[in-house]
Amino acid sequence: MSDQTDDTATIQALLDRLVHFRLPRAMAIKKRVDNGERLTDSDITFLKTALTDAQDGQKYVSRNPEFQGLGEQIASLYNEIVRKGIENEKNA
Repeated sequence: MSDQTDDTATIQALLDRLVHFRLPRAMAIKKRVDNGERLTDSDITFLKTALTDAQDGQKYVSRNPEFQGLGEQIASLYNEIVRKGIENEKNA
């Protein structure tokens, strides 16, 4: 089996996890922080895990550059959530 085939299966699994778990949770957290709520311990744990997974998946993105834009959008979303969460902490 070639690396490309292996990447295809792994990328599919990563995309499934993103679509079904990571993105819905991230969007729910973003909605809450956009409304002025603070990040919970559970939110912070989720974000740390998601960022670690994103770093681990970076090797697949670098070998398959068609996913670079998606990776950048996800990183931007996580950045917005953290930035707004910090802002909400300061205003609490």
